[in-house]
Amino acid sequence: MAADFAAARLNMVESQVRTNDVTDVRLHDAMRAIPREALIPADKAFQAYADADVEYAPGRFLLRPREVSKLLQALRPVEGEKALAIAAPYAAAVLEALGLDVARLDGEDLKAVPGAGYDLVVVEGAVTRAPQAWLDALSPDGRLGVIERDGPTARAVIYVRAEDGFGRRVLFDAMAPVLPGFEPEPGFAF
Repeated sequence: MAADFAAARLNMVESQVRTNDVTDVRLHDAMRAIPREALIPADKAFQAYADADVEYAPGRFLLRPREVSKLLQALRPVEGEKALAIAAPYAAAVLEALGLDVARLDGEDLKAVPGAGYDLVVVEGAVTRAPQAWLDALSPDGRLGVIERDGPTARAVIYVRAEDGFGRRVLFDAMAPVLPGFEPEPGFAF
C-alpha cells in the first residue's frame, strides 16, 4: 500500500505547525507543498511527517516540523532576501518556496561559510553556541536562527546583527540532535 504523502503533509501542517502558534500562512502553504520525504533516504520516507527528528545523512537530521516552522516564522523571511541554510535542506526548500535566494552549506566543515552579507541564516541542528563565523556572515540587521543546547534541554534562539554588535533572544524550548563537531566540551562544575 502506497503512502499518501500529500495527506500526511496537510496533517503535519494542521496538527504540528498551526497548533503551535505558527500563523504565517506563507509558511503553511510552502510546508503543504514541499515533499519532506524527498529529502531523506527512501527507507525512512514513512518518518517524514512524524513528530520526530529524521536522519537524512549520518549525524544530520531534519528538524521536527514544529521546531523548523517556529524558527522560520521568528526569522521573518522576506521575498528577495539572501539566505544561508546550514545543514538545513528542508528549511532551505521552504525559504526558496517563499522567494528567498538560498545558499546551502551541508559539507564536512559547517563553519566554512560561503560568502557573507546574508539577511537570514538558519540551522537545522543544535550547537552549544553559534560560532562567530555564522554571526560574521550576517548583513546589517541580518538574523540567525539556531537551536543552542549544552545539556539535555535546548532553546531556539535568534541573533540579530546591529551596527555595534549582536543581539541574542531566546525564542522557545526546543529539542534537536547536536550537529557533529558542535558537542559541548566536557568540563567540571560544582
